[in-house]
Formats: sequence, structure tokens, C-alpha cells
Amino acid sequence: MDNNKKLFYASCVALTVTSMTFAIRAGILEELKVDFGLVDTQLGWVNGMASFGFPIAMLLLGLAYNAVGPKKLMIIAFICHLFGLIMTIFSGGFWGLILSTFAIGFANGSVEAACNPMIADMFPEDKTTMLNKFHVWFPGGLVIGSLISYFLADSLGWQLLIATMLVPTIIYGVMIFGMKFPETRNLESNTGENIKAIMKSPLFWFMGICMTLTATTELGTTQWIERIIKNDGIHPMIVLAMITGLMAVGRYFAGPLVKKFNPVGVLLMSAIVSAIGLVMLSQFSGSMIYLAAMVFAVGVTYFWPTMIGFIGENLPKTGALGMSLIGGFGMFGLTIWNPIIGNWLDKERALALSLGETKEAAELIAGKATLDNIAVFPAILVVAFGVLFFVMKNKKTLA
Repeated sequence: MDNNKKLFYASCVALTVTSMTFAIRAGILEELKVDFGLVDTQLGWVNGMASFGFPIAMLLLGLAYNAVGPKKLMIIAFICHLFGLIMTIFSGGFWGLILSTFAIGFANGSVEAACNPMIADMFPEDKTTMLNKFHVWFPGGLVIGSLISYFLADSLGWQLLIATMLVPTIIYGVMIFGMKFPETRNLESNTGENIKAIMKSPLFWFMGICMTLTATTELGTTQWIERIIKNDGIHPMIVLAMITGLMAVGRYFAGPLVKKFNPVGVLLMSAIVSAIGLVMLSQFSGSMIYLAAMVFAVGVTYFWPTMIGFIGENLPKTGALGMSLIGGFGMFGLTIWNPIIGNWLDKERALALSLGETKEAAELIAGKATLDNIAVFPAILVVAFGVLFFVMKNKKTLA
């Protein structure tokens, strides 16, 4: 096996840890709420720290990539994952959760800051395809984390659920310490030129704004899945596992789709299907939730890797920094919207209770109303990507 493939597999294990942190945290929100006496708005701030640490890492380490290389960034990711997970296990309350979740978010951002440009550089002829295959392991890790939460939550407790993530963390740590990382060859590696290309490109900033909406559509829904549909007659972690399982399969076979429809066409279709899926989730109940979840999964499958691949292919002069920052935009948007999503739940629940609904009915009403609110994001993206599709129709490169 050549070195590039070994590095690709190590990157996939690291990304699996990243996504497991999302899934397992989604599965323990109710326990954190009870154990620490938190409200959903406070849970939103805790969730927000994961998405806040992410863009901070993407910005700082994206700037450092050309100078220090991907190996040192992966070592930073390993140390922060280890520290954040252990600190979460021994957290004593709200502020302990805030700090430890920030550390995990920083680790997650470090993984993407290192791996996205490294993979694009190692596979210059298939950037979007290989990035989609790499990002198979984000939903793949969500499946693993969801199933761990579903089968072991009652017997292990939330602290031991967090501890399960130490196993793949140590695995990828051992892998990266023993590997040789490549020199940058196929990306613009002058940081000054990267910054100049970013600053003068309206397209980059347009895609950055869109990335805040694509990320919140996907992760704003899946991170809150337990709180949003827990009273809908189905188990949220099974729904999450199904959504992310479909996403993993879709990303693995993304190559022919991207080549046939081009990245912008894929993004436009994704926005349309995501909006439909969220509306279905807000309207359906019981077993029909599974159908709605499948539609939603198809919609969000290609958002994240295709956005990053689009930057790599169409704005190559932005280099590793551009690919890092576009992911940072996504998580920064999620940081802003996470507490707002939590507040939507709190407000809608309080309103339903004031109208005489039972606690269980109020929870369900709040979740449905929140899904309706989130559906606005992909609806905006339909317009944005529709305009971009027609603008780019006859253009081959914009940088």
C-alpha cells in the first residue's frame, strides 16, 4: 500500500472521531440537561462551543499549514481530542462542558485543516471525488456514534459513552506518528498569495456565506435530533444512524454524480431536496419519519465535501487556507445558530405549555416548529445556488 493511501486511511479514522463527537453528544443531551440542571438554550451554548472551536482551528491552522505542514496539525488534533474527551468525562458542570467541548471542536477543526488540503494535494485530478470519499467517514462516524448511544446508553452512562471515543483517537494517533507526510505539490503554497486570492474573490465570500447555511441545514438538524423528535414515536438515534448511513453511501459513490451534474448542479439539487426533507420531517409523525429522514439525508449528503471541492477546483490560488476557511465558515455559522435553535425549542415549548398542552405534546410541537424554522436555510440556498448555476454555466475557472 503506497504512502498516500495510508495517509488517506489515517485521515478517515481521525474524521470518524470528529463525527462520533457530534453523534454521541447528540445522544446525551437529555442526560446532560438533567445531571447539570441545564435548559436547551444552555445546551445550545455547549453545542456551539464545538462549532466555535472548529473555525478557530481552521483559521489559525489554515494560516499555518504552508509553514508547518499537515503532520503537526494532526498531532495538535490528537492532543486536543485526548484532552477534550478526558475533560468532558470529568466535567463538573456548565463551564467545564463549555471548555472541554471547545477543545474537542478545536481538535475537529484541526483534522479538517490538515486533511482537506492534504487530500486535495495528493489527488489533484480527483479532488471533489476523493474529498467526498474522505467525508464518507463523517456520516460513517455518526452511524457508529449513534449506534453506540442507542445500544449502550442505558448500561454505560454518558461518561463511558464519551470514553468510547478514546479508542479511535488513540488508533489515529499511533498511525500519524509513524507516517511520512508529503510536501505540498499541487496547491498554491504561498500564504500571502492565498490571502490575496481570498480577499479579492467575491465568489469565495459568496460561497462562505452559503457554507454557513449548508452546515446549519445538516448539522443544526442532526445535532439536535434527540431533542427535536424524541416524542415522535421513534428512537432519535436510529433515525440519526439511518440518515448518516445513507449519507456515507452517497458520498462514497459521489464521483459519477459530480462529473455528470458538476459541483454547482449537485449543490442546487441538494438544497432543493434538503428543503423538502425538512418540511416532511416537520409534518410527518410515527413511521413516516423514516421516509422524511431518507429524503433529508439525500439532500444533505453532498453539501460539505462538494463545497470544499468547489473551492479547491475553482479557486485553486486560495490554497490550503481557502479550503480551511470555507469549512470554518460552516462551523462559525453553526456556532451562531446553535443557541438560537435551542432558544426556538425553549420558546415553542413554553408557548405550547401556556396553551394547555401536556409536556410530551409541547416537546413534540416545539420540535416540529424548530424544523420548520431550519427549513428556511435550504430554501435560501435554492435561490443562491440557482443563481450561481446560471452565472457559471459558461465559465470554466474563476481564479
